[in-house]
Amino acid sequence: MSDRRTEILRAATRVISRRGVRGLRVAELAAEAGVSASLIYYHFTDRAGILRETLEFIGERADRYTAAAGSDAAGDPRAELAQILLLELQDTAEVRENSTAWGELRASAVFDPDLREDLARATHTWVHEIAYLLGRAHPSGTAPAHAAAAERLTALLEGLSVRWLSGSLPLDHARRLLGGAIDAELRNLQRVHSG
Repeated sequence: MSDRRTEILRAATRVISRRGVRGLRVAELAAEAGVSASLIYYHFTDRAGILRETLEFIGERADRYTAAAGSDAAGDPRAELAQILLLELQDTAEVRENSTAWGELRASAVFDPDLREDLARATHTWVHEIAYLLGRAHPSGTAPAHAAAAERLTALLEGLSVRWLSGSLPLDHARRLLGGAIDAELRNLQRVHSG
């Protein structure tokens, strides 16, 4: 990806996290990115293209800041799962911006069918990745059980993130709640398999 394109996507993420999707104006995005509006249209064609590619950018950026967790916990699937999920609840500008923009895109998808499809695909990919990690942590479980646990954990993480970012929940408490949910899901997978 070109440096200009990447900077436009970084700027779009910042603007969306501050003003929401409805507040995203191409002129403001151009000013934020330090480029012309025509260059934005050259790279993204239209506003829908900007939103679609910003959603992909957010996912790729999250993959980068959680990828290190996998290498840190290599050999321990449960620790890898916990680290990857808990890294979505860290007090850094990048995570705050990513999580806020993701929440804004999710809220806007309620009224935008095109964005809804893109978000559904991104969510499905994320759930599939977490289900895979749950399968590694509990290999004797079934794929449907792993998928259901992944749905619950990712949904909980999104809710905890919104509460933390809005000041309704301290970060350390959100992280403890998520850690407890991971343990509960793994125990549940064990119980279902044993029972």
